[in-house]
Amino acid sequence: MATDRDGLPGERPPQHGQREEPATWEADDVRRLRSYLRESQAALAARLGTRQQTVSEWETGVSRPRRMSRRLLRLVAEESGYYAAGSAPTDDAASSPGGAA
Repeated sequence: MATDRDGLPGERPPQHGQREEPATWEADDVRRLRSYLRESQAALAARLGTRQQTVSEWETGVSRPRRMSRRLLRLVAEESGYYAAGSAPTDDAASSPGGAA
């Protein structure tokens, strides 16, 4: 069974017209997800169990989500139907060890 960069099983490649999960969550990826959810930074932060300031830092590129936050972002995206909603750019860059939360 295939695994993703976080070692989670069961990942399938996206089908035509679906968003692909970003390899890393860059500022634009977090912003697009939040926009899709139609949530404020504070609301997304509450959903993820982090601070609004942290979400702001992710969206401005000051820091990147760490491993657990990336997993939670992915789960929120999956549950909301974000990946099935359309195409989004992918990021094949390796994860940065820096970042917040």
